[in-house]
Amino acid sequence: MAARSQQLAAALLSLLCGVSCFPLGQETKQTLTCGYESCHATKPNMLNVHLVPHTHDDVGWLKTVDQYYYGDRNDIQHAGVQYILDSVVDQLLKNPDRRFIYVETAFFYRWWKQQSSSMQQTVKQLVNEGRLEFVNGGWCMSDEATTHYSAVIDQMTMGLRFLNETFGPCGRPRVAWHIDPFGHAREHASMFAQMGYDGFFFGRLDYQDRARRMVKREQELLWRASNSLTPPMADLFTGILPNGYNPPEGFCWDQSCDDPPIRDDPDLEDYNVDDVVKRFLTIANSQAMVYKTNHIIMTMGSDFQYENANLWYKNLDKLIRYVNGQQANGSKVNVLYSTPSCYLQELHRANLTWALKTDDFFPYADDAHDFWTGYFTSRPALKRYERISNSNLQTCNQLEILGGPVSRKGPFGDGESQTMKKAMAVAQHHDAVSGTEKQHVANDYARRLANGWQHCQVLVSNSLTALSGSSAKRIYCDNLNISVCPLTESSKKFSVNVYNPLARPVAWPVRLPVNGTSYVVSDAEGKSVDCQVVPVSTSTRDVRRNRGFAVNELLFQVQAPPLGFTTYSVSLLQDGPPPASTQHRTPTAIQNKFIRVTFDPDTGLLSSLSNLETKQTIKLTQNFYWYNASDGNNKESNQPSGAYIFRPNSSTPFIISKTAKTESIQTPVVQEVRQWFAPWVSQVVRLYGDSRALELEWTVGPLPIDDDLGKEVITRLDTSIKTSEYFYTDSNGREMLQRKKDFRPTWNLSQSEPIAGNYYPINSRAFIKDDVDQLTVVTDRSQGGGSLQNGSLEIMLHRRLLYDDVRGVGEPLNESSGVFPEGLVVRGCLRLSLDRPPSAADAHRPLAQQVVLQPLLTFTDGDLHPNTQLEFSGLQAALPPAVHLLTLTQWDKDSVLLRLEHQFQSQESKVNSHPVTVNLQKLFSTLEVLGVSELNLSANQWKDDMTRFHWTPQTDEKPLLKTFRDSSVWEVTLRPMEIRTFLLRVSFR
Repeated sequence: MAARSQQLAAALLSLLCGVSCFPLGQETKQTLTCGYESCHATKPNMLNVHLVPHTHDDVGWLKTVDQYYYGDRNDIQHAGVQYILDSVVDQLLKNPDRRFIYVETAFFYRWWKQQSSSMQQTVKQLVNEGRLEFVNGGWCMSDEATTHYSAVIDQMTMGLRFLNETFGPCGRPRVAWHIDPFGHAREHASMFAQMGYDGFFFGRLDYQDRARRMVKREQELLWRASNSLTPPMADLFTGILPNGYNPPEGFCWDQSCDDPPIRDDPDLEDYNVDDVVKRFLTIANSQAMVYKTNHIIMTMGSDFQYENANLWYKNLDKLIRYVNGQQANGSKVNVLYSTPSCYLQELHRANLTWALKTDDFFPYADDAHDFWTGYFTSRPALKRYERISNSNLQTCNQLEILGGPVSRKGPFGDGESQTMKKAMAVAQHHDAVSGTEKQHVANDYARRLANGWQHCQVLVSNSLTALSGSSAKRIYCDNLNISVCPLTESSKKFSVNVYNPLARPVAWPVRLPVNGTSYVVSDAEGKSVDCQVVPVSTSTRDVRRNRGFAVNELLFQVQAPPLGFTTYSVSLLQDGPPPASTQHRTPTAIQNKFIRVTFDPDTGLLSSLSNLETKQTIKLTQNFYWYNASDGNNKESNQPSGAYIFRPNSSTPFIISKTAKTESIQTPVVQEVRQWFAPWVSQVVRLYGDSRALELEWTVGPLPIDDDLGKEVITRLDTSIKTSEYFYTDSNGREMLQRKKDFRPTWNLSQSEPIAGNYYPINSRAFIKDDVDQLTVVTDRSQGGGSLQNGSLEIMLHRRLLYDDVRGVGEPLNESSGVFPEGLVVRGCLRLSLDRPPSAADAHRPLAQQVVLQPLLTFTDGDLHPNTQLEFSGLQAALPPAVHLLTLTQWDKDSVLLRLEHQFQSQESKVNSHPVTVNLQKLFSTLEVLGVSELNLSANQWKDDMTRFHWTPQTDEKPLLKTFRDSSVWEVTLRPMEIRTFLLRVSFR
């Protein structure tokens, strides 16, 4: 049995790492001096200054990814990543003392593929000697406010896998490095800890927080990033860099810099070595005063620097030589080439205790009126498209496995899913989904996602064909949200295949554009399904323009099996009943057996919300408002609102309308109240027959700018809930964090922007509560929001601004498109649920997952072949409610990567906040699991091999990671908020 286990482990390691990785048991025989072994010696009785040569290469920002790589469009920004890597490698070879770190695998992967085999061997040697070191290592440096944790894990896995397969253990980063994101999420820290990083460095934090930390010497700390995971599982040592990611003032020697070089010929009139050394020693000693040890770090580089690395290294060599030369005269400063991991190792060796942090670093402000909270909502259409693309990618990954090898046959070769994976990975960049890029770059991100989905559609069609036995052509309708689908609009008979990417059954409403007035819908068993035809709303006709011509919509509820599909047949009835008619009045109420919603007949607005199961009712009014954006021309500050920064020119928003014009539809399938607030704001309040959540489908735009003022549009929910100024938001779609108005848990806030300074990222949900009631709002994309008065929750929906906010992007956030040249129109949906606080999570967590991973609809025209399999599930049984199947993706020919997560926090639910056991051998219906081995979260280390530095917090407690043993190799137990990653060797049954 032991020999078999060793053989299995060796086989799995080969699958995991590829041929470049060291086989088990041979790693110690290699002469590797990378990582901590490659660090230069320091001097214990001196101030050691760690110089870190680096470049920060945005994966798109002012230029597209391609333009940045090739050095194109230098009229926008002089930057060419391929030349940076060429130049750095050349300079590293000239002096073995030199070091360089590289971060963005998306760029390095592209460069590596273009190198000769001899150059690749040279670079491998530099990596093996620790002279070129990878830090962070994800495909990109992701945003932390507007990214969903599942997409972040995917992009990190992609980058780290390439490094692992290419360079083996020396390619594995030891340090997470987020030097540019605009605020930092607790869930990111938790993920980095579970990925095996020893530490995390970043550059941006609130100016008030930094000032306090400098005084207390707490710019290096221990971040406890989960309330549920047993310490130190989610503990991450975190360092705040002294100069953002730039060099100290006066010490920039790139071709884009203006600082003078070190002129060290004493016969020259402008000899400046003495001045350089004096200034450097002053800066170093000053920096040492606000850090805790006799080691300090200096980032020597910046945006797209080192294109001519000779400039940097020639001056850094001199700086080290001349500063260290002063030691003979009694100087106590020692300068050395270093890396973040070498600096981290010295901090660990100091064996100190560190301040403990348990909240996050939002919101971020770099001055009194400069809160970077606008990007939480910027480019809302792109944010929604990224979220849909994530759902499509997970479906593509799953069906690639469930459908077998035939899924990958198509016009794009065997890599249909890779294009989508790379597009989604790039979209996580902190100037992508964040919305802080130039417009032409945003268009490029969207184009990449569209191209990726086109590739994945081939794979999905192949897989569904294999699983169903039907070779009928599959049609995809990607514009159903605006009631556009040419097939359903014209066909008299068609079928709808509904694939559910969740590992539990899902009930989901389907809305299809049709031109008939009556239809019959049958499920996979041939049973008739309740359906309803309703007229397309005026706002939908307005927003779709000439892209579709359906006059009606067909509505019915589908029931989809876990990790599988079901099929519904739709036929036009010639003499059926007419469609539901609209009533031009405001109903008193709409309700089903779970929810009751009342309206004020005078205003047409919501007035209350009731949960009929729990017999609770709250007052609830909802309306739309806008903040006029500051143009930067006032006495307090010249800071305008822009892509990054939210700065309203008044604390009181303008109400768009105190009343709503309404019409209503009430049927057994759906009840709708359609509201119009202005020509550019409308909404549908919608309640389906079996739903426990109320839908608010909003349509906003084009935002009017005739008054020459930018506008930031919000919706606000005002309730009778007694919140005491507290509210709650999710962190990257996972754990919930408590927020309080005008308050920060770790310092005494001096609030200067009462609106923008109280906005937080809402990635998938937020709630307000008291002891009796909890109102949860689930969003369909990342948005910004806050609770600015008791019982209130506001969410920003759309922004249109006329000024640049002077943070580098160089253009106002004034979106338009070919369809909307007069300004962008955006549509989205909020889902509201009312519950008792102890049990609310049982409802909102599954709902949030369902919104993130929505069923995929595909269509076929006419009758299906009689032998078609109409229903399929990839699981033998649904997973328990507490367990979410996070990842199922092809890893290698005979192996798949599986992630299972416990989706509840500890003590969050009386029912679901308990350990759950899953049997991996009894999981899949079409796959036989032959072997299993557990990995860390990013799948670049065996779980048992993952060792991390231990750090001691400034508390009396001594946290120790409890060791839990599964009952068998096949039965795995998940505890609250735990994600477990497995490599499975499989065969098809």
